[in-house]
Amino acid sequence: MSTQRLECDHFGGLGADQEGLGISRTTVIKAVNSDAPPRYVRSPGPTSFTEFEPHVRALLAEVPDMPATVLAERVGWTGSIRWFSENVKRLRPEHRPVDPADRIVWAPGDAAQCDLWFPPRKIPLEDGTTKLLPVLVITAAHSRFMVARMIPTRKTEDLLLGSWELIQQLGRVPRRLIWDNEPGIGRGQRRAEGVAAFMGTLATKLVLLPPNDPESKGVVERRNGWFETSFMPGRDFESPADFNVQFADWLTRANARVVRTIKATPISRLDADRAAMLPLPPIPLHLGWRNKIRLGRDYYVRLDTNDYSVDPHVIGRMVDVAADLDRVRVRVEGRVVAEHARVWARGTTVTDPAHVEAAARLRHQFQHQFQHPRAVAAGDDELVRDLADYDRAFGLEDRLADPVGEQEIG
Repeated sequence: MSTQRLECDHFGGLGADQEGLGISRTTVIKAVNSDAPPRYVRSPGPTSFTEFEPHVRALLAEVPDMPATVLAERVGWTGSIRWFSENVKRLRPEHRPVDPADRIVWAPGDAAQCDLWFPPRKIPLEDGTTKLLPVLVITAAHSRFMVARMIPTRKTEDLLLGSWELIQQLGRVPRRLIWDNEPGIGRGQRRAEGVAAFMGTLATKLVLLPPNDPESKGVVERRNGWFETSFMPGRDFESPADFNVQFADWLTRANARVVRTIKATPISRLDADRAAMLPLPPIPLHLGWRNKIRLGRDYYVRLDTNDYSVDPHVIGRMVDVAADLDRVRVRVEGRVVAEHARVWARGTTVTDPAHVEAAARLRHQFQHQFQHPRAVAAGDDELVRDLADYDRAFGLEDRLADPVGEQEIG
C-alpha cells in the first residue's frame, strides 16, 4: 500500500486534509514523513551587518580583543549596538590566536598546587564581628590528596606558617610548590620577603605561574569549587577554630572518595606520592611574625593591627615579639614576659589582668617615692647649708663689705 493511500485512510480521504484540518495535502504528507515538528525557517539573506562584516573582520584580525563599541565607531555603525555586539561576539572566536593546552601528567612527588579559597560565608570573630577569611589549600598533584586550614590573613607571615603546617601534615616536601601570583608569595620575578629562605630551607622550588595559565593549577582550583558545593551547604561556624575542625573532618572523608580523573582515591595514591617527595628539613624553621622594640610606658606591643599587654616591669627594655597562627609571645633575653592567644579580629586590645595589677603597684611606688619626698627633719644638720656659702660662691661677699664700690659699679 502506498504512502499516499495510508494518509488518505488515516485522514478519511484525500479531501479531508483540506476540509478537516484546514491545511494543504502537501503539508500533511511532509508532516507524516518528518521526524520532528514542522517549523518555519527563513532562507539566509543579507542583513544590516553584512556590509560592515568585512571591515569588522579586518579590525579583529589586528586586535582580537577590541571592544564592540570601539569597532562600531571605527566602521561607522549607526544601528542597534546590541545587534552589532551579537555579531561581533559571533566573529571574535575566529580571530583569537590559538593557545593549545596540553594534558599534564603529574609524576609522583613532583608538585603540589597551592591556592587561597575564600568560603562564601563570614566567620564570627572574638569581638563579635564577622569576616570573610582565607583558607590555604595544598593539593598533591599526583595523588590529589588535599590538606587545608583557615588562616588569619593573606600576608606573607601567615601564608608561610600555614604552608609549613600543611606540609607537615603531608609528612614530606613536594619537589615543586605551584602558586598563581599571590602577592604574599610573589609575582613575576619578585619574591616576598622571607619566601626565598623558606623555599631554600625546604629544598623545594617555587613556581609562580604566568597569567592565563589555568591548566597548571586547575587541580586545586577545581577542588575549591567542590568545597563550595559539597562542604559549605547547611553548615554554621562559631569561630575560625570551629571551621578548621569541621573542615579537617570533612577532608578525611573527601580524600577517601574516588576521583574520576585518576579512577582512584587520593589516600590510596598518597604513599607513592610521599615516597618520591623530599624529606622534611632536619632543622626547625623560624617562621611567623617577629619584631624587636623597646617597650613603652603603656606596656603594650602591636602585632598586625592588635595590641597585646606586656609585664610592665620590663618597660624601657628591648623585647622580642613573636607570633604564630595561634599564640603571641613576648620575651626579654629569652624569658617570656607575656603570652596571649592570637586575636583574628582587627583593632583589638588584649589585656592580661596581672599586667594591669603590676602596673598599678609600680605606679603607686613611683608616686610615693618621687612625687611626695619626705620632709627634712629640723635637727638634720647634714642637709642645712649656711646662706653665706652661696654669697662666697657667687662673689658677693666682697661687694657687701665695700658698698662704695657697688655704687661706682652702678
